[in-house]
Amino acid sequence: MTDRSPRSLGRWGSRLYDGLGYLGGVILALMAGAVFVQVVARYVFARAIDGIDEVPRYLFVWLVMIGAAAAMHRGQHTALDYFRDRLGPTARRVTLLATNAGAALLFLSMIKVSLVLVPNAQLQRSAGLDLPLGWVFLAVPVGSALILGPMVWTILKTLGEIWQRRS
Repeated sequence: MTDRSPRSLGRWGSRLYDGLGYLGGVILALMAGAVFVQVVARYVFARAIDGIDEVPRYLFVWLVMIGAAAAMHRGQHTALDYFRDRLGPTARRVTLLATNAGAALLFLSMIKVSLVLVPNAQLQRSAGLDLPLGWVFLAVPVGSALILGPMVWTILKTLGEIWQRRS
């Protein structure tokens, strides 16, 4: 059976994706800190801090995309193991290849669409922070590209295993 975890991206690839997990933790801490500061400011000091409510909202987009890339590298995304485990080794590989190829097409289309979205969003600014919204939406192509790395590696690895079996 093909291992779902494509951790063989080399030393630097593994360091990059492990670093994404730590970066996700930092982003989560920043989000929690911003919410905590806003709650304390409102209920203890009876004053709201303008724009701070946007910080967790915008960081959440980055957290989701970075977390998805780190999970993809670790092979921790949801899978229907019940059905996959009932298949033979070749059928498992073909299923893994088909699901990764389909998902790769999805993420490639997300990158293509975001090439229009990000420049247009850069023209808009957030109400509280006056931040160009392109920085928020930039998470989509960056995250999609990071997700594609392990996915393409899995596709190539699986194709190699299928090809070896036939020769």
